Amino acid sequence: MITIKNAADIEGLKESCRIVVEAINLAESLIAPGLKTGELDRIIAEFIQSAGGRPAFKGFYGYPANICTSIDEEVVHGIPGDRALQEGQIVSVDVGVEKNGWYGDAAKTFAVGAVSVEKQRLMQVTREALYRGIAKAVEGNRLSDIGHAVQQHVEKAGFSVVRDLVGHGIGRSMHEAPQIPNYGEPHRGPRLKEGMVFAIEPMVNAGGYAVRTLADQWTVVAEDGSCSAHFEHDVVVTRNGAIILTEGI
Repeated sequence: MITIKNAADIEGLKESCRIVVEAINLAESLIAPGLKTGELDRIIAEFIQSAGGRPAFKGFYGYPANICTSIDEEVVHGIPGDRALQEGQIVSVDVGVEKNGWYGDAAKTFAVGAVSVEKQRLMQVTREALYRGIAKAVEGNRLSDIGHAVQQHVEKAGFSVVRDLVGHGIGRSMHEAPQIPNYGEPHRGPRLKEGMVFAIEPMVNAGGYAVRTLADQWTVVAEDGSCSAHFEHDVVVTRNGAIILTEGI
């Protein structure tokens, strides 16, 4: 069942999302060659706590860290540790926050120093695809319209949408109904209604869409070793278009 949030609920979500945005912007200011992902994890966790929130990923289904840092061919759920960022890499930083029982969740992929033209284009197309999907989060549309818009943009650019991982509803839980694939035929699934809140998150590979999970049981990588980008926003469906709760990253 897809829950409908009222005005008070949205205010609660806004506060958690505000902390997420500030945390991701802090990460952006720190990302540089030589930064260890574990150090970034520590700094972001301390910031979230100082803002009155809780790092929502820590312990979620047993996840061992506070944020996710996924580098190059890592699609999502990369575990921060002793690995240092290197010039020319791209890294997705995914942050979740819980405050007063409400959740926020967003992600952004960053260049580490100067990166190749192809990596720049991968990031640009993935971000554009996110906004194509968000544009479909309007009352009266069908759920699959979101993923169809994402897929069309990504594949037109010659990239692939990851199919084994999806966006999701968000609110009092990190993952709520519905699941939101980033591909599919349009005009299918539930009719969108004002007050639905979604985390829309295209994950896009430069090569094929197949993925696999590493031995750590968390890190998902592109099976062909190609680079991957990931962008995510939390949005509220309205009759006049989506409101982006995590705007500003």
